Amino acid sequence: MPELPEVEVVRLGLAPAVTGARVEAVSVVDPRGVTRHVGGVADFESRLAGAVLGAPVRRGKFLWVPVAERGEALLAHLGMSGQVLLRDETTAPERHVRVQLWVDGPGGAVRIDFVDQRTFGSLAVEAMAADPLAARVGRRGGEAFAWPDVPASVAHIALDPLDPRFDDEAFIRRLRMKRTEVKRALLDQTLVSGIGNIYADEALWAARVHPRTIASTLSAQAARRVIEEARAVMVRALSEGGTSFDAQYVNVNGQSGYFSRSLNAYGRAGQPCHRCGRAIVREAFMNRSSHYCPRCQRLR
Repeated sequence: MPELPEVEVVRLGLAPAVTGARVEAVSVVDPRGVTRHVGGVADFESRLAGAVLGAPVRRGKFLWVPVAERGEALLAHLGMSGQVLLRDETTAPERHVRVQLWVDGPGGAVRIDFVDQRTFGSLAVEAMAADPLAARVGRRGGEAFAWPDVPASVAHIALDPLDPRFDDEAFIRRLRMKRTEVKRALLDQTLVSGIGNIYADEALWAARVHPRTIASTLSAQAARRVIEEARAVMVRALSEGGTSFDAQYVNVNGQSGYFSRSLNAYGRAGQPCHRCGRAIVREAFMNRSSHYCPRCQRLR
């Protein structure tokens, strides 16, 4: 499933094409592409037709494009295999295209194709609401932050480590109160957003913390290493276009990221640890897998 770096790659690619653009036409090719839109196909198309789009915004794995002067946003949830592709009108649509938008803006006319092979993703138009995190975070160290409205379904999602409003110290305190495994805590999107299975494994490997360590037993120093390494690994992944193991995870031009070549733990079961040479172990975890080095990441 796409994680923060992969979604941020899409946001960066979309921004020049959609910011200030007007939606000239909308076509829902497959109703499964708008399953999260409450009003159905006809309502989705009518709500977007003629809309002027703002700059794309991301929080964690969630991506949305504000609709100017309507108090709404076009929310994209990529699911397992969702792709947002920029195409010109002469390009034949992809096999699994679900929704198409034709927009015209400062960068010219372009077609936006929402493609989703496994149909777990969806587009939706949602009302915007006040960000509840503003009351909890608001101001830090005398610095005030802006808190624009967010789509209603994103209101419960925590900030991600790349957000300038993210408070490391507050995260460390909350993490050390959790009586659950540290990896499970990292995947809790109400605690910290954007970290999925891949980058949790990578952050814990870099921090030398076993994924089954109970979060409340972590020292403040260890907890700080975890969040700092999570941020560092996602910054590196972003610089390399994200992690692509197959053709599902691509940018808006259909190109795959190559951070998978830089992974230290995830997907490397049986291969030598880049730090000590011991074979990386793979264990079942929440219908997924955890990867770690049994020597570098000992369970204490």
